[in-house]
Amino acid sequence: MNPLSNLSEAMDELINSFMAQTVFGSSSWGMTQYIFWMFVAIIVYVVVIFQFKKRQAESFVPHGWFVNLVELAIDFVRNDMCKSVLGATWKKHFPFLATVFFFVLFNNLMGLIPGCKPGTGTMGVTIAVATCSFCYFVVVGCKLKGVWGYIKSLAPEGVALPLQLLLGIIEAFSTFLRLITLAVRLFCNMFAGHVVMGTFAVLAALFVEPMLQDVTAQTMANASTSIFWVGVLLAIYMVEILVAVIQAYVFTLLSTVYIQLVESEH
Repeated sequence: MNPLSNLSEAMDELINSFMAQTVFGSSSWGMTQYIFWMFVAIIVYVVVIFQFKKRQAESFVPHGWFVNLVELAIDFVRNDMCKSVLGATWKKHFPFLATVFFFVLFNNLMGLIPGCKPGTGTMGVTIAVATCSFCYFVVVGCKLKGVWGYIKSLAPEGVALPLQLLLGIIEAFSTFLRLITLAVRLFCNMFAGHVVMGTFAVLAALFVEPMLQDVTAQTMANASTSIFWVGVLLAIYMVEILVAVIQAYVFTLLSTVYIQLVESEH
């Protein structure tokens, strides 16, 4: 029997497992598996931060890989994103941007644990985080220039009124699209990556399963093929760890750039 004959059915089951399903409550108000693991990621995040502060306070010089790793991540957000992009105003925006970075990062990494789902693997969560980022930089712009001043800043000065109105509408639409692109980019990268990993896991299982039912020369030969699929899966797993970090970085960096744009005089 060809192990690939069951691939279509197995892929359907895989895709269905990634669909949001209620684990608590009812279908109208219940908690999906993505929201459940999002809360787990938040709890882990909070525990890590409190443990970091506790261990950091024990000595003036940081000791141990845990404290040094967390400090490295915090310094990365502070220096490579906040200070380098925002300049003198970085301090007042750092708490928000660091929270966004670590929230996205912990949710991305949570999905790499077998049996878990990334909170960022559903559009509901990514839209919520993107909305926070969108509202934050809009509020920053309104505080600096006033509500009407911020609205007027969307249209360039020094051009004819009809053209100014047209360009203002285009810029307003472009500004709103930032919310959509932030949410969709993060969701697509996390969802697609986990589907790819799941696909190779399915392929490995399909070639091993016949041997578990009947040990023959043919099934053993087929099972040996799964070594290749497991190797590819491990390689993709390593890549997904990097993608989880990169997507948290990109999301936070773009949020930082949007704040910088509304703060710039020109």
